[in-house]
Amino acid sequence: MKKTLIKNGIFISNNETKTTINGCMVIEGDRITYIGEQTPAPQDNYNEIIDGTNKLYMPGLVNTHGHAAMSLLRGYGDDLALQIWLEEKMWPMEAKFSSQDVKWGTLLSIVEMIKGGTTTIVDMYDHMNEVAMAIEQSGMRGCLTRGVIGLCPPEIQDAKLKEATEFARNWHGKADGRITTMMSPHAPYTCPPDYIERIVQVAHDLNLPIHTHMSETSREVQANVDQYGLRPVAHLEKLGVFSRPTLVAHGVHVTDEEIEILKQYDVRISHNPGSNLKLASGVARVPELLRAGVKVSLGTDGAASNNNLDMFEEMRLAALIHKGVSGNPVAIPAAEALLMGTKMGAESIWLQDVGQLLPGMKADFIALDIDQPHFLPKTDFVSHIVYSASAKDVVDVCVDGNWIVRKGECLTLDEEKIKREFEQSFDKLLG
Repeated sequence: MKKTLIKNGIFISNNETKTTINGCMVIEGDRITYIGEQTPAPQDNYNEIIDGTNKLYMPGLVNTHGHAAMSLLRGYGDDLALQIWLEEKMWPMEAKFSSQDVKWGTLLSIVEMIKGGTTTIVDMYDHMNEVAMAIEQSGMRGCLTRGVIGLCPPEIQDAKLKEATEFARNWHGKADGRITTMMSPHAPYTCPPDYIERIVQVAHDLNLPIHTHMSETSREVQANVDQYGLRPVAHLEKLGVFSRPTLVAHGVHVTDEEIEILKQYDVRISHNPGSNLKLASGVARVPELLRAGVKVSLGTDGAASNNNLDMFEEMRLAALIHKGVSGNPVAIPAAEALLMGTKMGAESIWLQDVGQLLPGMKADFIALDIDQPHFLPKTDFVSHIVYSASAKDVVDVCVDGNWIVRKGECLTLDEEKIKREFEQSFDKLLG
């Protein structure tokens, strides 16, 4: 078993008792076995010894909501309301996507994400076998699901559900356990109630969680009331969605009563501040959700509504916008924003051994180059991560004990080929 020592580094452990450690970390196989101020001796027992001088090591970032292949739509339909953006720009173009388009769009997003320090993603899309193969090749971790839209004839509904079921069954636990799966009705407004109930039953049969969009806009909430007589939270509760472990994306427009229901069922929320701001969907009630004990993580959403996949930016937005909206400068402190991007992100997708640098945890971590002006003075590195850092500061990325980025270079993917194939796919879509 390979044994690696990283010494002379600064480590952000996310440990509640001691967050910042100046010292060293030991990785054996796919696990962290030691982290502390003292260097374990003797040092001749290691396969590799890395000098971590001028590097800040932290848990890999966990992006809990996205559609990786939508990188093909970056900049294609900006500055539009959500429904117009979806119905007039996104869906017509996505209808043209082939499996190869999804492959190259996903791979381009993966390159962007892993070079930017994201080690785990949630992805909901179509042609998910291509997405899973891209995740497997990249070495990163993925919680994947075939998003199902039910606004179609019964025979197409049946075919989509069969495809989603087979994907979830076939890929769960694959890639040495780095891939897990979920079932996903796209949203209450895109899936008839009986179809959602069928998807819930499959989730029970396969013992899998459910992921869906919910309460992203006030218009969506009102439409649900008009059509079904219930707001989305009560609607999904009635359909049995929350009888399964559930992760919902957005959750922008929720009431106090709905927050209590979400807490009751331990529903997790993926907060997407950048996407929600750009689409003018609103600002989620994250401080209230956290106070109620609802687990809140962070997601970028797709590159068509963000338009980048920089999780440092999402942590910073999460810390800033809730201060501005509430008038409370401690609404979301930097340390909480960091937890939302790491530990709470992992817990939101039921990964118990990811998201912290502690003995026994998976060796999923990243290194930032802190020999730069915006990391000085060396006062509070948790603050610097959230308020000063960006994806461009990441130099090394390790997942499951394997290096997938070193010195800013992808080791598992051919970045130049991916960019070239991506451009060709986009040109064909426009043609």
